[in-house]
Parts: sequence; structure tokens; C-alpha cells
Amino acid sequence: MKPPVAKRIPHTHELHGDVREDDYYWLKEKSNPEVIHYLEEENKYYEAVMGPLEDVTNELYEQMIARIPASEENVPVQYGPYFYYTRREKEKQYPIFCRKKAEHREQLSSASEEVILDVNELAKEEEYLSVTAIRISSDHTRLAYLENRDGTDRYTLYIKNLESGELLNDQIPSVYIFESMEWSTCGNYMFYVTVDANERPFQVWRHELGTDVSNDALIYEEKDETFTLFIAKSQSEQYIFIQSISTMTSEIRTLHANEPLSTPQVIAQRKENVLYFIEHWKDDFLLLTNEDALNFQLQRCPINDVHSKENVVPYDEQRFLEGIYPFHDCLLITGRENGLTQIWMLKNGALEQLTWDEPLYTVAVLPGQSYDSTEVLMHYESELTPETTYAFDASSFERTCLQVAPVSGEYDASHYHQEQLWATAEDGVKVPLNVLYRKGALDDGPAPLILSAYGSYGVNSDPYFSPYVLPILDQGVILVTAQVRGGSEMGRHWYEDGKMGNKINTFTDFIAAAKHLIDINYTTTEKLAAQGGSAGGLLIGAVANMAGDLFKVMIPEVPFVDIVTTMLDTSLPLTTLEWDEWGNPNIEEEYAYMKSYSPYDNVEAKDYPHLYITTGLNDPRVGYHEPAKWVARLRELKTDNNEIVMKTNMGAGHFGSSGRFNALKESAELYAFVLDKIGDSNE
Repeated sequence: MKPPVAKRIPHTHELHGDVREDDYYWLKEKSNPEVIHYLEEENKYYEAVMGPLEDVTNELYEQMIARIPASEENVPVQYGPYFYYTRREKEKQYPIFCRKKAEHREQLSSASEEVILDVNELAKEEEYLSVTAIRISSDHTRLAYLENRDGTDRYTLYIKNLESGELLNDQIPSVYIFESMEWSTCGNYMFYVTVDANERPFQVWRHELGTDVSNDALIYEEKDETFTLFIAKSQSEQYIFIQSISTMTSEIRTLHANEPLSTPQVIAQRKENVLYFIEHWKDDFLLLTNEDALNFQLQRCPINDVHSKENVVPYDEQRFLEGIYPFHDCLLITGRENGLTQIWMLKNGALEQLTWDEPLYTVAVLPGQSYDSTEVLMHYESELTPETTYAFDASSFERTCLQVAPVSGEYDASHYHQEQLWATAEDGVKVPLNVLYRKGALDDGPAPLILSAYGSYGVNSDPYFSPYVLPILDQGVILVTAQVRGGSEMGRHWYEDGKMGNKINTFTDFIAAAKHLIDINYTTTEKLAAQGGSAGGLLIGAVANMAGDLFKVMIPEVPFVDIVTTMLDTSLPLTTLEWDEWGNPNIEEEYAYMKSYSPYDNVEAKDYPHLYITTGLNDPRVGYHEPAKWVARLRELKTDNNEIVMKTNMGAGHFGSSGRFNALKESAELYAFVLDKIGDSNE
């Protein structure tokens, strides 16, 4: 079967005296039957290409399924009189939310389980379902959750009576996907965030249970289109924080959760290029702020005098502080140092770092724990160690291992190897690479290798354990994550050096990583794959133009590849919010810089690697038309016979299929395509 050919309809963009030809612009017309037909033809071509790989795909899928434990259960987290937890059953797609009533952890084994929400029951025969948040009322009698069935960021808020099991009539539409709902202390009011026509979270509302949603009170509206709005409750549950935030600036309002009818008060007025985050501890508000402190400093101010701020500990440039976790008997701070996640404890006026045994790891404090808890739960994992839950005693400071996540099937960590390598970027900066492989993979020389990265928004690519990559590792494939600039792995400066006018560093860091892995004989160009999703797909697309000859195959997932056109279209959900990340193309200098690396605008008549591309028809974050246009232009101009496939999920959005079996099947398909190109059997 020959690949489909998209028709060309001449269209030009003119700005700053520059003309960009865009003959595939028509593909953004989602309601146009010809567009849907073209996407369906691409899906048919995808199926034709993948047909011969069906046996490999099924084998990988079965191996992944075999790694799902018979049952999985998170360590219960104490919240009030209950311990809450999530569990999964092997044959079911979705999680089951449960609780047990007990005063102490030792009583859990004899306590009866109460299922408070079974997402599998909600899903039934639906192809797509996403449930993103669970909030329990302070009296533990009601549960609020968010549900979506089309893959967008527009969710419906439902409230369930946990005593009767019935849903209340209070159903609220157009609520944002994340950090968007909190209860008042009395449980009679729900605060929630709604999205505008572009799916930007912009309004906070107060709903009184039992009343019509049309009578809800607007608490705050964020009118600056470059800001988004979120709400969160303090660890103490005494305060609700309304957070307005852009890439570089934030402003927070606070409302006492026990006074739901009161007016929110501003903690600190927004100041350009100043970010701050807030928590409540004892008689103070605690702040993390980057004002005069690139990597953030920890401050306190009295609740009744928010202008009187003082440092809790001296500022340390080597520590990048990111999170505050106050408990009655201790204060924990999370962040990064030496490229790794860290947890510090406030002790005798200083931050004391908790230490761990492995050289590469990821640690985190679990959210949603009771402020008064005497034990603090932490998660630890590495690329070799499954997620491990520790209880940290707030009085003795001792750690006790409560659970190591089960791995179904044979797994011996000693058969695998993780290490950190460093590649030298064009400007001499050292870029960390996290490497994982099965021992023996390099015994016969260079091996098949998949190099992945993200590198945007300050998001970090930290080590984590996945049993589902074991079948890939067992075939001798090396997995490498490059912590390129644009993330925050090495501190806030790492992010600043990979955004706006420094964005090119993200791409050249990745190219340097690929060259280094080839130079040290870990792989060759014939055995090298590149992978990245969303903004990481932009990275892959840019590198395909800049240094595609280094790679045999590339996997851009839901890739952001038409950056100039998107950043000029203010009707799209994320455009105005991201001018501080990429630049505003209405400014000539920023336009020229963005165009210089835009994957779509820089496709040339030359050879490209094999490409495996995914997208979602309902994706509000990266429109399906971006990869569709890019594929059409690549097919038009490229001079090789390498395969390009594009799989459009016609019923989902940015995060692909819902349900773990569906997600694993998609992973198996992806790996089957990649192994067909770089596997040792192709030598």
C-alpha cells in the first residue's frame, strides 16, 4: 500500500516582511470531511505497514501484560480517621479507589475495605475515560472527582455520597483537568476552576451543594491571557490557595477554608519574572520564591502580616528548592541538587539532606497526607529499584520500608545496569545521560539504543522503574534519557538556558548526546533511535532537520512541530500562555528565531530517518493538524525510501488511549516498529 498524499491548497503566512508557504494549512479544518478522510487513510497506511509486525507486536504486548502483577495496592495514606489507597486488579483497565477505617497502620490488616470509586464501573464499554482527581470532604462523607470522555482538558465534576453510594445532582461542567477543585472545611461548598473557550483555566467559582450551578458565585477571574489559574489546599487544610501563574510570574490569593464566604486576600502582588509558591505551617505562611534567588529561597511570614518576610535558612545556589511539605512535627523541603531529586528536613535552623544508597534515584514526599501524622510517607525508585514506599518518623527521623512495588515474572536487578554518563555540548556544557541496559548488551560491540529527552517548561526527566521496558532491555536494547537544557535537572539555570532565545541548546544538547554515545561505541547510526513526546516531539522534529543522519528511526509522539503558526494563533488553548516559553512571533526577532528551528518550516529535500508519529484528534495541547501537516510536507520533499507512519487516535487527546491495556498495546506497536529498524537481526 502506498502512503496517502495530502492535497495541496496554496496558502501563505506573511509577517515582518517574511512569507511562509503552507499548502497543508487546510488540514486544521477538523469539521471538514476531507480532513477526517485523510487521517483515516493515514491510519489505514499505518495498519498496512504494521501488519507484517503483528507477531512481534503481540509478543511484546504479551510480555508486557505478563509483567502486570496479579494485584497492585498502594500503601494506604492516613487522612483523618481513614487510610486511603488505590489498588488495581490484573484484568482491569482502571484503578479502584478504596479506604479502611483505622486509628493506626497496625490495625489495617483486620479493617474492612470500602470501595469509594471503581473507575472500571464508570468506564463500562466506553473507549475513552479519564478520571484525574479525587477530593474527600473534611467529614469523609462525600467524594468529588473529575471525569472526561473525549480527551480534552474540559472535565465534569461529580460528587458522590459515600454513605449512600449515590451521585448528587451537583454536576459541574467545563472544569479544568488538574488542580481545579477543593472543599470548604464545612463540606457545604466546593471551589472549582473552569476553562474558557480555548480551554485555559481562568475562573474560580464557589458552589453551594444542593443549589443550581447557574447560581454559583464567581470568586476570581484571571483576565491576563498569559496566565493560568489553579487552586490547592494547604497541607494543614486550613487555607485554599488561588494561584495565578505564567511561565515566569505568579500571584497567590488565600482564603480560609473555614470561611468559604470570605474574600480571598493577595499574599504578594505579581511582579514580572518573580515566581513564588506558598504553604501554611503553624503560625506562618512559608514561601519559596526566586526573587533575588535563581534557585529559590525559603521564607516565612506571619499569617497576619504577609509583608514581613524573612529567610528560614540561608540561600544556597547549589540547591534548587521546589516543594514545601509541612507537618505538625517536621518540615520537609523537596528539590534538586547534583542533578538528582532530594528531600531536606529543617533541623536546628538548617536543611539536612536525606541520603540514599544508589547513585541514581528519584525521591518524593507523597501528597495528601494528614498534617498531624507522625509518619511521613515517601516514594523512592531508580531504574533498577521498583517504587519503594518508606515511612519517615517525624520524631526519631528513622525510615522504615513499608512496601516494594511487586514485579510480576522473573526480575533480578543484578542482571541490569544503570549509570550516568556525561556528553559535552557545543558550548562545553556537560549534559547528563541516564543509561539503562541488561548486562551483556555491549559484549558484542555497539548495541541498539533508544535515546529520549523532553527539555521544556523546566520539566525533569528523572530515573524511574518500569517493568514494561524489561522485554525491550532483554532484547539487548539500551535505553538512555538525555537531561538536556530546557528541563531543570541541574537547577533553574538549566531551564533558562533552554528556552526562548536559548532554545537551540535543547537540540544541540541532544545531538551531542547522540554523538557521544556513538563515539564511545555504545551504538551506531544504524542502531540509534530517538524518542520524544509533545514538546519533546518538537525536539525530535528539530533534530530530524538538523542531524537526522545520526539516527535510523525517530519517534515523535504528539509532536509540537508547527511552532510559529501555533504561537500566532491566539484562538488555540496554549498560545498566549507560552509566549514566555518559546517567544512571541509578533516580535520580529523572536519570530525569526522560532522559525529557524521550527520542524515544519525547515523540512528540506533530503534524506530523513524512518518516522513513527502519533497524534490525537481531540488533543487540546498539540493539535492533530501539526503532525499531519508535517507528515504531508515530509512526504512531499524527502528524498529517501524510509517509512513514515502516523497513527491518529480518533477518540482521544494528548495522552493517548485510556486504560493500561490500551496504553501497553500502543507501546508494543511503537517498540515493534523501532526494533524492526534498529534490532540486531537487521545487521
